[in-house]
Amino acid sequence: MTGATPDGKSVWASDETIEPVRPIMLPGAIIHKLWGGDGVPELPHDGTPPEGLNYLPGPGGYRLYVYTVPPAMTYDGRKKVDREEGLADLQRKLPGLTINPNSKNPGMHATDTVDFQIIVEGEVVLELDDGAEKVLKAGDVVVLNGDRHKWHNRSGVDATMVGIMIGARRDQPDSAAPSPAPSSLDRPGPANG
Repeated sequence: MTGATPDGKSVWASDETIEPVRPIMLPGAIIHKLWGGDGVPELPHDGTPPEGLNYLPGPGGYRLYVYTVPPAMTYDGRKKVDREEGLADLQRKLPGLTINPNSKNPGMHATDTVDFQIIVEGEVVLELDDGAEKVLKAGDVVVLNGDRHKWHNRSGVDATMVGIMIGARRDQPDSAAPSPAPSSLDRPGPANG
């Protein structure tokens, strides 16, 4: 991580290993929370890591993560975890993220973000609402514009992705309707009821 001194000189602010997050409701998944902010960055910045950020950014915010998606990852593993224990674990490790354990289509989700996902190792399958799928391999990049989607790893090896999320505002058909929670991993849609 770079930063700047008060007089503007660029310096190495840190060079450390980031401890992974392993939510028990996402068996085998590993998430490294690397950086983020909840507004327009101000420069110069001393490189001090931000603290207390929710998993998903609000409008204008941003996040940088590295995800490891294990082979044959299924969302059915959630059913083996005590619901309350799993949700509490999720809020401790990834504040603001929610999962509906009673979903008709576990893992299908949408966020109020524009996501840039870069596959750096292995391969994943990206599924959309209508069941359409694309296999993405190392070097592929996908941009998700707040659309409902679900990740699969049907290979025999871990897949690693770098994710950059930019917080967005979702237009509502009825301006009087409240906005859905930006952290919902289970927003209703055609495949989810």
